[in-house]
Amino acid sequence: MSVADIETMDRAALVAAWDAVFGTPVPKRLSSPFLRRFLAFEVQACGRTGLPKGFVAKLAKAARDDPSRASPALKPGGRLIREWNGATHVVDVIDGGFLWNGERYASLSPIARAITGARWSGPRFFGLKPLG
Repeated sequence: MSVADIETMDRAALVAAWDAVFGTPVPKRLSSPFLRRFLAFEVQACGRTGLPKGFVAKLAKAARDDPSRASPALKPGGRLIREWNGATHVVDVIDGGFLWNGERYASLSPIARAITGARWSGPRFFGLKPLG
């Protein structure tokens, strides 16, 4: 199969090619233009003896990493410090929640919202989860 062949395939042929190349069903709602792009990339990558080793290593690492990891376990007595607009905010971890400015909160998100005035993920705002 060549890139030129892929350009002329109808949807049924693209689906069959996807199954042959990847061994999995086509993801739902994937348009024909995207199918063509994915298949063309795969054909080109295989034609060049595969993907670069560094890229394959990055893909393998991404596959091993669990993006849904929970935030690190915070234990009572811990302290989160965040500077925002020139002010330093200190949040103490207590049993069953957090203490900020003398008020008790069940989660970090309302604290982040009170500090910024915007809807932030509390764990993300305090640096417990990476951006993106």
